[in-house]
Amino acid sequence: MSEQEATNVGARVLEMRTQRGLSLRALAELCELSPNTISLIERGATSPSVSTLQRLASAFGVHINAFFVDPADKVQLILTRADERTRSGSASVILESLGYGLDGQACDPFMVTLKPGANSGRQLMAHQGSEMILVLAGQLEIEVAGTRYLLDPGDNLLFRGEQPHHWRNPTNEPAEFLMMMQSTQEPDESRVEQHLHP
Repeated sequence: MSEQEATNVGARVLEMRTQRGLSLRALAELCELSPNTISLIERGATSPSVSTLQRLASAFGVHINAFFVDPADKVQLILTRADERTRSGSASVILESLGYGLDGQACDPFMVTLKPGANSGRQLMAHQGSEMILVLAGQLEIEVAGTRYLLDPGDNLLFRGEQPHHWRNPTNEPAEFLMMMQSTQEPDESRVEQHLHP
């Protein structure tokens, strides 16, 4: 992820936090992250993991894609070219937004690339709604509610996001998958709650 992309995600986090009148410490408590981690993200000094983005999105009551685009840009159709995707992540996990901003959008589509041995973070994830994973290349191990599933290209898994889950690449080759997260409700910008890892 480029420094500019990290800065843009961080700027959106800062904007959302200040709009809600939250201090770094208050947001950190809601997300179970350190104030220093949030400060580094806001300044673009570090790229948040998928888990951290999910925690922040849950705390702000928004879809995870809200960190990638201006919410005022609601449209009826979105075309995202492969070389124009907004990216976040780290050296081992790359999260690319496949589009956000449709009027009434309740589904967040992402392309995820995991380097060999990479995973979704130290903590298990949990969020409202449904999640669907479709493996495009490599292998992906997904643990949902304590059960592990090994997925090959073309395999998919659909599950309730409230179940604790975690994914990792158990191979020596990169893994690519489509991840779609669907919320059971419209995002509520004023609601502040829980979830993800640094």
